[in-house]
Amino acid sequence: MAVPVRGGRGGSAFGGPNGLRSSFSYRIFVSAVFSLLFLATVSVLFSSRHDSTPTEKGYVHHTILALNSDPLKTRVDLIYKQANDHVTLVNAYAAYARKLKLEISRQLRMFDDLAKNFSDLPMKPNYRASLFEPEGAVDEDVLRQFEKEVKDRVKFARLMIAEAKENYDNQMKIQKLKDTIFAVHDLLIKAKKNGVIASSIAAKSIPKSLHCLAMRLVGERIAHPEKYRDEEPESEFEDPSLYHYAIASDNVIAVSVVVNSVVKNAEEPWKHVFHIVTNRMLVAAMKVWFRMRPVQGGAHVEVKAVEDFSFLNSSYVPLLRQLESAKLQKPDLPNEAENANKDISSVKSRNPGELSMLNHLRFYLPEMYPKLHKILYLDDDVVVQKDLTGLWNIDMAGKVNGAVETCFGSFHRYSQYLNFSHPLIKERFNPKACAWAYGMNLFDLDAWRREKCTEEYHYWQNLNGDQTLWKSGTLPPGLITFYSSTKSLDKSWHVLGLGYNPSISMDEINHAAVIHYSGNMKPWLDVALNQYKNLWTKYVDNDMEFVQMCNFGL
Repeated sequence: MAVPVRGGRGGSAFGGPNGLRSSFSYRIFVSAVFSLLFLATVSVLFSSRHDSTPTEKGYVHHTILALNSDPLKTRVDLIYKQANDHVTLVNAYAAYARKLKLEISRQLRMFDDLAKNFSDLPMKPNYRASLFEPEGAVDEDVLRQFEKEVKDRVKFARLMIAEAKENYDNQMKIQKLKDTIFAVHDLLIKAKKNGVIASSIAAKSIPKSLHCLAMRLVGERIAHPEKYRDEEPESEFEDPSLYHYAIASDNVIAVSVVVNSVVKNAEEPWKHVFHIVTNRMLVAAMKVWFRMRPVQGGAHVEVKAVEDFSFLNSSYVPLLRQLESAKLQKPDLPNEAENANKDISSVKSRNPGELSMLNHLRFYLPEMYPKLHKILYLDDDVVVQKDLTGLWNIDMAGKVNGAVETCFGSFHRYSQYLNFSHPLIKERFNPKACAWAYGMNLFDLDAWRREKCTEEYHYWQNLNGDQTLWKSGTLPPGLITFYSSTKSLDKSWHVLGLGYNPSISMDEINHAAVIHYSGNMKPWLDVALNQYKNLWTKYVDNDMEFVQMCNFGL
């Protein structure tokens, strides 16, 4: 029983004349499409034969022949493809070698030669004629020879790659490690420079407690002027038979520690005389301190301001004339921090304290104390741990300056402090000469006057107005002034570095007569090295009411 099927508007799908016509048209259309696709493929293949290079022609030709199942042509095609793959691999390793900057290495030359041999092999006349001609038959003997050469080169290439792979991998790691080290080194330099600036600011700014103490002392002077009238100078101040010390500082608490440590360790404290010089703003505070807290043991203290020495004026002192110039008057620390090409030492050298007259008073001691024969100069960041009178018994052998030398190996030589590219410096001084330390210096004032050391200092300071001989500071001109007139003292007299070096042995410190907090980590600052701080704080007068009120936190 027939079941009618409904089609579209024209009736059934294949039941009527319209259905048959439609089916026949569809078959013709599909046949035409396949014919066009076949003709297009053949056209592309033959056109590529005319446009390709000889080796590409051969490759395409062999591909077509391989499709036609010619076993020898298929072999040629496979061998050629294997050679081409190894050329790509060899070129890749050669590119690695160039990236590692190994252009002159043996392996790179071998890789380049091997890649060239692979590429040139199919171009040999006998191979080209017998294997790669489109119309010719393949010579089986020539094919065997061609296959043997290709396999030999492939074997050699694999051996080279196996040998070089580990080396190249290590070279890449080394190169990356070097790049990382250089990057970290740059960051370290910047961090050090920033640390120097921060440390310099911390060291040279006035802590609130010190400012408070000075204000309290001045307030006491204003509140009770009758108690703090200036007295007549004591005769002991000019007695050359006593032990005289010179201290120049604007830090009241630091000076008190120096004086207390000397007196408490002295066998005969009444024979010790302290000459303290400060600036005009702090002279009142310094005098009130020593009036409120007299030195024990009968020691004598004289306090003066720089301005009390009338001869220290710009007409006589080269430094004062130079300070009037804008170049030295306004040191610019922030600019030093921003300039990454500057040395760290240049940042340190622009410290305003290094340019103060108070710091350069040490070059005028014979004129400041004309009746004395010897004087011991102490910095305000030292602590005395033993009786120092033995220093006055040292035979100076006609030398002016008694100091502890600081050189070891190639460090702390004259070349680190002076500019030996300058002809004057190069002509007069030995760059390998050993430097010595300020902080504790015994000066023979009679020998000083005889050798005219102050005039020598003036001569060189005048020449250094543009800072081409040395950077600012007191040690470089001291090294020059006392170049041939320094007596080396035993190192146990003076141990330095407690303000920057955490590795000093306690045995060395305990055997030292004087310990010096040289560096930026001063013991009265929060940044002080904790392991050394108690050696200083034990000489602080904590019973003094203003010390307690100003909350030193000691």
